[in-house]
Amino acid sequence: MKTQKLTLEIDADEEITLGLVRLAKEVPDYELFYHLNTLNTFQFKRVNDLVFHGTYYDYYYPKFEAFHHDSKICIHYIANKSDHSVLKKASTELFVNEGDTKFLLENYEDVDYIISTSEPFGDFSVILLPENLMFQIQDFHLCPSVELYHLIQYYE
Repeated sequence: MKTQKLTLEIDADEEITLGLVRLAKEVPDYELFYHLNTLNTFQFKRVNDLVFHGTYYDYYYPKFEAFHHDSKICIHYIANKSDHSVLKKASTELFVNEGDTKFLLENYEDVDYIISTSEPFGDFSVILLPENLMFQIQDFHLCPSVELYHLIQYYE
């Protein structure tokens, strides 16, 4: 049997499409994903947190993952707000831009989760949403010049 080498080429100039998820009411992670798992054929499970390394803090964002068998893509739900943070060094400055919580999308603090996929995928309607818990998923285009773009690419 002959083996084939596969190479992955990433086009650095290509935007990625994310989904922005807003909850209608505040619910814990386990309850939200219980409802998502009962509605969908694929099952979300918690995986290693996404870590953002700041100057003074390391921020940890809960990350959930599922594999959609029909379209052969991996779907990632990443919390927009950090779950917890670890102080790396104390600040000696009076005005510091870092606090103990951080949002991945700082201009979208009302967004609870960010959806990313392993392959370019523009239709998030394959994910059945729990009634009265979530609003419709909003598409969001992220360009390569943003730091979050590289962070998401690294964790895929």
